[in-house]
Amino acid sequence: MIVMRSFGFITGVVRAARVGLLMLVALSVIVGVAYPAAVWALGRLGSVNAEGSPLTDANGCVVGSKLIGVDPQVPAGEPDPFFHLRTVGSVAADDAFAPGDPAAALPSNQGPSSEILARFVEERRAVIAARENVTPHSIPVDAVTGSGSGIDPHISPGYAALQAPRVARVTGLAEEQVRDLVAAHTEGRQLGFLGVERVDVPELNVALGLTAPDCDQVSSGG
Repeated sequence: MIVMRSFGFITGVVRAARVGLLMLVALSVIVGVAYPAAVWALGRLGSVNAEGSPLTDANGCVVGSKLIGVDPQVPAGEPDPFFHLRTVGSVAADDAFAPGDPAAALPSNQGPSSEILARFVEERRAVIAARENVTPHSIPVDAVTGSGSGIDPHISPGYAALQAPRVARVTGLAEEQVRDLVAAHTEGRQLGFLGVERVDVPELNVALGLTAPDCDQVSSGG
């Protein structure tokens, strides 16, 4: 009787261990092989996505990525014909701006009560107001604060509208034409109810003539 009970117990343990092993193998295949493979395959649909969503200009030169916002910079003292992204900023460098440097998109852990962040916001507001020839109080919130990633390629329609007169003046385009370009590069809410309307700045700047350095030489094979 004791032997039978022992045999039954061992049989139950072996059966449970076999089921557990089969579950382990099945989940390992699904989660460790099938799921990553499916994600990889979906990511490879279309050569553009497969190569990191490169953003190209009219000559076919790669200007950057559609997914990463890099603020275009012009030499000091020269006219500024482009739209600007949200600020990045680097608290470690004690610099309210870190223009054109995605590497500065690091978390600063500066909360609403931070005196450093408050000082940065005021500095940014003053600089942007001077650049756009508007009052500091008219600067939108997204113009003086960074996005969660720090390299968001989008800005609010309000910030784009604020920059439109300067861009029109510098490029020589009619302001209405610039606003039409902004409207053409404004994306609606995702699925109709998620997020907010946003303007794609990298693509908008390419439409305004932003190109890659030495693009003419690259296009001609020089």
